[in-house]
Amino acid sequence: MTADLAHALIDAALKAGADAADALAIEGTALSIDVRQGRLEHAERAEGLDLGLRVLVGGRQACVSSSDGRAATLAAMAERAVAMAREAPEDPFAGLADPGQLSARRDAGGLDLADSTAEPDPAQLQDDARRAEEAALSVAGVSQIDQSSASYSRRTIHLVASNGFAGGYQRTSRHTACVAITGSGTAMERDWASEGRIFQADLPTPEEIGRQAGERAAARKGSRKPPSGGYPVLYDERVAASLVGHLTGAINGTAIARGASWLRDALGKPVLPPGFDLIEDPLRVRIAGTRPFDAEGLATTRRAWVQDGVLQGWVLDLATARKLRMTSTANAARGPSAPPSPSLSNLALTQGAASRADLIRDMGTGLLITALIGSTINPTTGDYSRGASGFWVENGEIAYPVNECTVAGNLRDMLMRMTAANDARAHLSTQVPSLLVEGLTIAGA
Repeated sequence: MTADLAHALIDAALKAGADAADALAIEGTALSIDVRQGRLEHAERAEGLDLGLRVLVGGRQACVSSSDGRAATLAAMAERAVAMAREAPEDPFAGLADPGQLSARRDAGGLDLADSTAEPDPAQLQDDARRAEEAALSVAGVSQIDQSSASYSRRTIHLVASNGFAGGYQRTSRHTACVAITGSGTAMERDWASEGRIFQADLPTPEEIGRQAGERAAARKGSRKPPSGGYPVLYDERVAASLVGHLTGAINGTAIARGASWLRDALGKPVLPPGFDLIEDPLRVRIAGTRPFDAEGLATTRRAWVQDGVLQGWVLDLATARKLRMTSTANAARGPSAPPSPSLSNLALTQGAASRADLIRDMGTGLLITALIGSTINPTTGDYSRGASGFWVENGEIAYPVNECTVAGNLRDMLMRMTAANDARAHLSTQVPSLLVEGLTIAGA
C-alpha cells in the first residue's frame, strides 16, 4: 500500500506541474502499556499513515504532508505543493539526485530490521510492565515506581522519486522501561532503566530491567551537592554519547554551511586524542539505526568521521554538499513534512582498555555523572555548561550520591582530554563507552 501511495503522489505532482518530486509514505502500528501499582494505568494503540511530498518547480521547492491516502487528497496535496513552490524563494542548491548517484540497494534484505513474529498481545505487554515494576519494588530502598511500561511498533517505509528511485522496508521495535523512586518529599530521587530491541527475543527480561532501575534509584538515596572547583569528570556510558553528539552536531553540513559551528575550521585537524576513531556504519545488522539507503535514495556506507583523532569530513546531504561544493556523504534524513537534512546513524567511538571501575580508581577525586539535566551549549564557541547528577568519588572510590550541580568547560578542550573505558554496549545504535574528562569546572555546594 505505501509503495502504491508514494508512486501515486509522484504521478500527481508531475501532473500538477512539478519539474521533479519525491514522496515518503510511512504506515505503522504502535502499542504501549503503562502500569502503576500492579494495575493498568494507560493503554494506547495507534495505527496511522503519514504521507510527505516534496516538489521542485524552477529551482524552488515546497513540502506538504497528509494522513489521508484517498486519490482526491493526493491530487489536492500535489496541487497545493506546486502552488507553494511557485511562491517560494529560489534555492539553487535544492534538487534530487542524478540517476547515476542512486543506490542499487532498494530494500533491507539481510539487515534484519523487522521481527517476523506476531505483534505482542496487549496482555503480554501489560505483564512485562507489571513484572518490571515488581522487580524494581523488590529492591531495598525503593519507595515507589513512577512508571513501568512496555511498547511495540511496526513501520513500513517507502521512498519514491521522479528520478527513478523507489525503495522501501519495514522496521519493528520492542521496548520495556521502568522509573523507580527512592525517598519521599524533597528528598525524593529517581533513576531508570530502559531496553529496546528490534527483535522480541533479544530483549532482556522485565525482571532484569526492573531490578536495574530499582538498584540505580536506591543508590541515589541521600543525594547532596558536591563541592565546587576544578575536578576530573567521568561520564557514565549512559550519558557519554552526549559528548559525541555535540561533536557530530558541530560537523553537520547545515551548521558548517551557515558558519555556525565551533568546529568550522577543524577539517583535517585533531578533534579527539590520538588513537580515537569515530566510525559510522549505517548497514549494521539487527540495529535500530540501520538504514539501507538515505532519504534521497543514495547508498549508505561505512565511513570514518574521525580517524586517529583527526576530523575527516562534514556530514552532508545533497543540498549542503552543493552549498559547500562537495559531494553528498549519503546522510540525508527526513520526515513527511520537511525536506531532507544531514543526519548520522550507527556511530561507534573507539573503546579503551580500562573498565569504568578502573577509571573511577584512577580519577582519585571527582564526579561520576549518571544523568544530565538541561544544557547551555554555544554552537559557535563550544562553551559548555550542563546540569548533572551522579556520584562523588574520593580516593578512587564512590563516596556518596550527588545532585543539583553544574559542570562547565569548552568542548574543543574537553574532547581532547578524554580517556575511554571499555563498556560500550554492542546493541546500541550509538556505541560510546564511559568517558573520563580532565579539568572540568564543577559548581556545587
